[in-house]
Amino acid sequence: MAVRERAEAVLRRLAGEHARLRDDQWRAIEALVVDRRRVLCVQRTGWGKSAVYFVATALLRQSAEPDARRTGPTVIVSPLLALMRNQVEAAARAGIRARTINSANLDEWDEIVAEIEAGTVDVLLISPERLNNPDFRDGVLPQLAATTGLLVVDEAHCVSDWGHDFRPDYRRLRTFLAGLPAGTPVLATTATANSRVTEDVAEQLGNALVLRGPLDRESLRLAVLDLPSPAHRLGWLADQLDRLPGSGIIYTLTVAAAGETAEFLRGRGYPVASYTGQADDADRRAAEQDLLDNKIKALVATSALGMGFDKPDLGFVVHLGAPPSPIAYYQQVGRAGRAVDQAEVLLLPGAEDQAIWRYFASLAFPPEEQVRAVLRALDPDRPLSTPALEPIVDLRRTRLELMLKVLDVDGAVRRVRGGWLATGEPWHYDEPRLRRVAQARTAEQQAMREYASTTGCRMEFLRRCLDDPAATPCGRCDRCTAGGTDSGVRSDGGARSDGGARSDGGARSDGGARSDGGARSDGGARSDGGARSVGGVRFDAEVSAPALAAAQAFLGRPGVEIPPKKLWPTGLEAVGVPLRGRLGPGEQAYPGRAVGRLSDLGWGARLRALTGPDAPDAELPEDLAGAVVEVLKAWAHGNDPWPARPVAVLAVGSRRRPRLVRGLADRIAQVGRLPLLGEVPARDGGAAGAGPRGNSAQRVRTLHGAFDLPEPLADALAGLTGPVLLVDDLVDSGWTMTIVARLLRQAGAPGVLPFALAVAG
Repeated sequence: MAVRERAEAVLRRLAGEHARLRDDQWRAIEALVVDRRRVLCVQRTGWGKSAVYFVATALLRQSAEPDARRTGPTVIVSPLLALMRNQVEAAARAGIRARTINSANLDEWDEIVAEIEAGTVDVLLISPERLNNPDFRDGVLPQLAATTGLLVVDEAHCVSDWGHDFRPDYRRLRTFLAGLPAGTPVLATTATANSRVTEDVAEQLGNALVLRGPLDRESLRLAVLDLPSPAHRLGWLADQLDRLPGSGIIYTLTVAAAGETAEFLRGRGYPVASYTGQADDADRRAAEQDLLDNKIKALVATSALGMGFDKPDLGFVVHLGAPPSPIAYYQQVGRAGRAVDQAEVLLLPGAEDQAIWRYFASLAFPPEEQVRAVLRALDPDRPLSTPALEPIVDLRRTRLELMLKVLDVDGAVRRVRGGWLATGEPWHYDEPRLRRVAQARTAEQQAMREYASTTGCRMEFLRRCLDDPAATPCGRCDRCTAGGTDSGVRSDGGARSDGGARSDGGARSDGGARSDGGARSDGGARSDGGARSVGGVRFDAEVSAPALAAAQAFLGRPGVEIPPKKLWPTGLEAVGVPLRGRLGPGEQAYPGRAVGRLSDLGWGARLRALTGPDAPDAELPEDLAGAVVEVLKAWAHGNDPWPARPVAVLAVGSRRRPRLVRGLADRIAQVGRLPLLGEVPARDGGAAGAGPRGNSAQRVRTLHGAFDLPEPLADALAGLTGPVLLVDDLVDSGWTMTIVARLLRQAGAPGVLPFALAVAG
């Protein structure tokens, strides 16, 4: 049987009897199976990239020659566990045995490795992080690289630091590529790569055939709604969510916004769940499954729900706040409309978006001085863990780990059991390239602003951002249909012009093909009975008075908890701070309260204006004074009240905003009719109020010994009969409150109740 006939037969097993390979799908398969080449596929979401590597795997593993030796397994490097789970299920439909090695199945590693050696595994899925796990890298990877029959790099834009979602671990693929036997085919796939990223990835692959197709998504109807406030956006959702087709995703820019939005919508009677990177894996998996099964109307998610999620009949994607890149936006909205004729895609930008973009941009690769400090601290023979490095360099753990991964890829450090070693290899800080990448990020943010305000076709705009040469007006978005000419019905009657992968029934499966009989691959149930917003229905920016009032009341509720610290950071003794282990019961603060988080949809903007990095020192505004009183009342009489009423008020000495902090403490003392004991002053040269975004160890090192406790204040504390209310403007890391509370408790204060206007995050 000819190779193409065999390929078509495998596709039919994967995607249904009426499935046919697209031209570029066959070109990719032929290059991999016949020519043993390296291929980069840049194709739209739903095109069928997974069908290429599953078909190629089946052909490589089942040689046409009866006596020929089968190739080794296909290795798929995939970014998320959710995507791996989907891929394992899809492979089984094509008769392909797939296994995965990840952090969640450590007890199965030996069994899987034995199966690979026995030749019974067709596909092995691993995460890019697994490539540098010491046990995997040293014990599994060499043999795996020597026997790999096909290497697949999924979401290949992550390889390039020009891409919107660069991941340093992906760069370790260069080592994997170098270890492959000559003639081993390699496939890289992505739906979100502009020309620069495509060229970068192709160069790293080496002599790759690039197959780039048009990036139009004919099922998506893009629109932007300008609403004046977070309350209007939540109110709009409360009014319109049941009009959106099927079930879908509501994206937010922050974890706090995801939680607030989900809570509000549940309160309005909608079945929704939240999904963030801070949730437990079990909770995330349960939320994913509920959406897949149409048990909920929407998943309210951060970008943590991205590349790994595949629901073919997703009916809508709404963004509360704009992502910082139109390329990232294209990827996220691409979750919708894979197996439905029409899906609604709505962007509701907010005035706070740019402040959030700036925050995440501040977490980029550190300055050279901090990088060099880490390299100097590392030893070639004695590994240091990430926590042990934190007291040495003032970087939060996630940023420190990102930097170490980049240094590892560059060969300057090496990850081993127990931490990191210096290799002694010369290393160059490529400041010009980092500067150009930062400029590219700034340009992407500007492009996102232009997307929201463009008077032209929105899909064409996104496609041009991805350097799609075939970009033309879509005829479906709010700009294209502003004259009312769009009826929501395609002019081609639903048929594809590329001859690809449709059947008589019309629902898609995971292979980019369509199956027969119209049955969806996930059962196809819609939570709203299948209603769609076809026929020219458009969403406007009107918000009903009841929904707006409910949203304003919800977002106007002040009050969040400040959890007390109970453990000191590790490694403090190495930098001369004699603290370790747990804080004793007589040193801890009680749980505290703040008006809100800087990232809150409701109070966030007001609190950022008052306590943000560039905020001037000012008097306490009356609206916030009222909110402070509300929080204190709820704290005293609510479901989780303070353990005892405070008997005095005390301020944390502040160099940055003394007027605000003293005014806040004075107002609380007056309202509560409590004595104001003054403030705990910072010593000369101390860093009270400084060092935002630093890691915990550095923060404690800076604050240790930074405050004085004058004798009259110590005497007053020792005479108290109840806890003191300790007041500050902003709790960032939480260590200022912890250090000062410990000082007060050691001086005899019976207890400390922390209170602040805002909590960072």
